[in-house]
Amino acid sequence: MAENESSILDPLERASEIIFGLIMALTFTSTISLLATKADVHTMLAGAIGCNLAWGIVDAAMYLLAQIVTRERWRTLALTVASASTVEARRLIAEHIPLGAGKIFTESELDRLAGAVRASAIPERRVMPTGDEWRGAAGIFMLVFLSTFPVALPFVFLEDVGIALRTSNAIAVALLFAIGAALGKHMGWSPSWAPGAIVGVFGAVLVGITIALGG
Repeated sequence: MAENESSILDPLERASEIIFGLIMALTFTSTISLLATKADVHTMLAGAIGCNLAWGIVDAAMYLLAQIVTRERWRTLALTVASASTVEARRLIAEHIPLGAGKIFTESELDRLAGAVRASAIPERRVMPTGDEWRGAAGIFMLVFLSTFPVALPFVFLEDVGIALRTSNAIAVALLFAIGAALGKHMGWSPSWAPGAIVGVFGAVLVGITIALGG
């Protein structure tokens, strides 16, 4: 059974894309004047939706590029390990295990990993994305694009711009807190509300910087 987007993208990737989409939308909604007319609101909404539509496509394309480069890098590493001496294979495996975990492996464990690489079938070079990579890219696009709407919809349904702005900001804060709490749970932190608060403040700072720099 094919994996869906939520299993292809890890929790940090999903959280990052949602935060990115929220920040891009907030750079539009947070600059609307309380005296704005309906035409101003419509212009703002069109800008926010168009911006996240474009950036969803860009982020998805960059994800595909990163996946292809990473996949081919690991393929090259596997080919190198397969033809390397025992000592060189140990060094290569230790250097490329994530987070420096290779430093805690014994030589025999590194040799077993190198042996597993040599015994595995190394795929042919592939410069086109796989099915899972396309699904991951689609997931990224949807996360960035759809994250526009929670902060934009109050301006559609509420006539008073001030109330709509406060509602929009409250929704954004709640979403950032929820994302942070989910990341805290993913990291094994307790209580999980602490990273939720951190991500909320982090998001607010990023929005402020983006607006100040004309984003």
